[in-house]
Amino acid sequence: MSHYAEQSLSPMHAAWQRLMRQRVHAVALAFLVLLVLACAFGPMLSPYTQDQQDLELKAAGPSAAHWLGTDSLGRDMGTRILQGGRLSLEVAFLATAVAAVIGVGFGMISGLAGGRVDAAMMRLVDIVYCFPFINFVILLMVIFGRQFWLIFVAIGAVEWLTMARVVRGQVLALKNLEFVVAARANGASFWHLLFKHLLPNLVGTIIIYAGLTIPGIMLLEASLSFLGLGIQPPDASWGVLLGDGSRVMDISPWLLLYPGIFFSATLLALNILGDGLRDAFDPKSMSQQ
Repeated sequence: MSHYAEQSLSPMHAAWQRLMRQRVHAVALAFLVLLVLACAFGPMLSPYTQDQQDLELKAAGPSAAHWLGTDSLGRDMGTRILQGGRLSLEVAFLATAVAAVIGVGFGMISGLAGGRVDAAMMRLVDIVYCFPFINFVILLMVIFGRQFWLIFVAIGAVEWLTMARVVRGQVLALKNLEFVVAARANGASFWHLLFKHLLPNLVGTIIIYAGLTIPGIMLLEASLSFLGLGIQPPDASWGVLLGDGSRVMDISPWLLLYPGIFFSATLLALNILGDGLRDAFDPKSMSQQ
């Protein structure tokens, strides 16, 4: 597509064209779409349930009946991996949404307000950065118990910090441009400037950093579940399966190998897509490489 033709497209359409121009980005996106569909509908189509046990079979390697083998309780690993992927992806997307809402709102208000308000809000960010994340999770579990919703709330309540700083920096650059100055001169209110003039120009930045945040949150959730602070039995995320598999890897290596393959492939695809989103919504970064 020519440069002139690309300029005639809407910003979102032009970004989509740039994203799909690289085959590796298209492959990563297709893999993630197929994975999400498999995790969403695969357990329902499987002849086994996540908790269906076969104590006589116990831990058995891959077979015609169980393509990815069974765990120590005779549960089908294929079904558990898909169910675990559903929970891991749910936590990743929900925590990213929480982080985006808090971070974007906080960063926009701080950047546009400026002065003492901006300084006070950024010092709050610095203070929260210094608070140990694991201690925060443990504190929440002591107060509220081991609830599923705590995982994405806890992760999202920490991951918003970087988003807030990035958005604030963009607002500081935008608020002195002519269209914002003109709107302010015409009597536009603080909230009108935020939602009508600044937020539409931040969509690309938000998408880029949300795409880069998701794999980091998946790693964080897996680490928490591996340590026993995340998803609790009988539910199982990929972090739980990796933790279970690591304890019996010497006698049942498939219990660690197959969840590890799915987890690693997903993280790789997410990182590739995140890089693609950065290049698509910020072409200058690609031209400077």
